[in-house]
Amino acid sequence: MALEHIIILGAPGSGKGTQASRIARERGLAHLSTGDMLRDAVSRKTPLGLEAERFMKGGLLVPDGIIFGLIGEALDASKDKGWIMDGFPRTVAQAGELSRMLEKRGEKIGSVLVIDVDPELIVRRLANRRVCPKCKAVYNLDTIKTRVPGKCDACGAAIVKRPDDEEATVRTRLEVYARETAPIIDFYRKVDGLVVVNGAGDIEEIFAEINRVLK
Repeated sequence: MALEHIIILGAPGSGKGTQASRIARERGLAHLSTGDMLRDAVSRKTPLGLEAERFMKGGLLVPDGIIFGLIGEALDASKDKGWIMDGFPRTVAQAGELSRMLEKRGEKIGSVLVIDVDPELIVRRLANRRVCPKCKAVYNLDTIKTRVPGKCDACGAAIVKRPDDEEATVRTRLEVYARETAPIIDFYRKVDGLVVVNGAGDIEEIFAEINRVLK
């Protein structure tokens, strides 16, 4: 049986990270998140992590060369179990380079999932999102409430609103996504497995639909 290689795309706040984690767990795949890769490499002070840290401390974007180096390491580590890639590629140029990288490795993308959510719903979702700065648990004032108002269920720390969840910042992030990342969907339309999933429902409904289309 061929290993699964999945890319999940969606705007900030579309829920793609939550779904990617669930898909990886349920289907026995590696969850490849470039953000997690960067944080892990920096914390372990690997050669690529040290390079990336210099850019991050300067408030600069980490160059594609470093990102692809981290992806290569992650692909090596997951070659026997398959993977779902979350948060990458972000541009058409990165998508093209990723395809070339996979071709050299004798791998190919099997499915591309697009989580589609109305931008105004995303603005409302993120405006109500709260996170625990201690254990990183995520809540929502409308849908995922804490038992004790303002306190994390898991560790009791005070939950907070992230600066990048402020409405003005969210709208800017959505504009960037529409301009730079959404065109990737057109790039991947040639992939037979491209599927658009409605991300407006609850987590379980969306996951059920993803499982249906992946089967």
